[in-house]
Amino acid sequence: MSKVRIITDSNSGITQQEGKNMGVFVIPMPFTIDGEEFLEDINISQKEFYVCLAKNADVMTSQPSRAYLEELWQKELQEYDEIVYIPMSSGLSGTCENAKLYAEGFENKVHVVDNSRISVTQKESVIEALSLASQGKDGEYIKNYLESTKDKSSIYIMVSDLNYLKRGGRISRTAATIGSMLKLKPILTSRGGSFEKYAVAFSIEQAKGRMIQAIRKDLEGEFKDEYAKGLMRVSVAHTENEELAKSFAMDIERALPNLKVHFVDQLSLSVSCHIGPGALAVALAINSFD
Repeated sequence: MSKVRIITDSNSGITQQEGKNMGVFVIPMPFTIDGEEFLEDINISQKEFYVCLAKNADVMTSQPSRAYLEELWQKELQEYDEIVYIPMSSGLSGTCENAKLYAEGFENKVHVVDNSRISVTQKESVIEALSLASQGKDGEYIKNYLESTKDKSSIYIMVSDLNYLKRGGRISRTAATIGSMLKLKPILTSRGGSFEKYAVAFSIEQAKGRMIQAIRKDLEGEFKDEYAKGLMRVSVAHTENEELAKSFAMDIERALPNLKVHFVDQLSLSVSCHIGPGALAVALAINSFD
């Protein structure tokens, strides 16, 4: 039986300590603040990060270097027969495609999963991978399974502060100014590619209601069969908005009594720098083993 190591990155929302508890290696995603490099959950905390954002620091996301990944894989393969690496979606970062290229030199011992996941949906994939590994499945089987269910997830996210979308060039200065004056709360959606506009709300309560309507539609539509079998998981994520996120989780459970919110997690810093504090998200993802 092949001994498989599961590796992911901090975009999954899995902290370093949580990763150790789960038996997963979590790669801390790198980024720079005013030109200085930091590693998520290693040498900067969530609180320190948001202080920097509030000061309009120049924050740029990055990705693990080839040297880092190859050294990590070589070290882990001294103890394990295979590696299953679950990075964030290739539609949102070049990390996945680059990792596939680097893995070619490891003679099919490193399996890079490209299943269009980010945040809590990526975390569900990690949990599924762990379950399959514990059943004795090899790395290729785990990779193929995760990629075969890549379409079984959806994310909706409310952005509270339009200035961060403006900084990233996603909306114009004029649109940000008018939207802020009207207190608009855009809701974005993603299936693993770029985030697209889904709706616009005029209050946080309205945004929460529309996101609940969106996941209800998904559960009664394209995920109907999986939902009927009890395989769909719902989770909440946020940026510096824990109390609201916990309240939102209770709203979801009241509206959809057949679902229990699986996680209420902080969004990774790599995501947070693009949308700022106060964001609130809900996500659906299949999990056939938990």
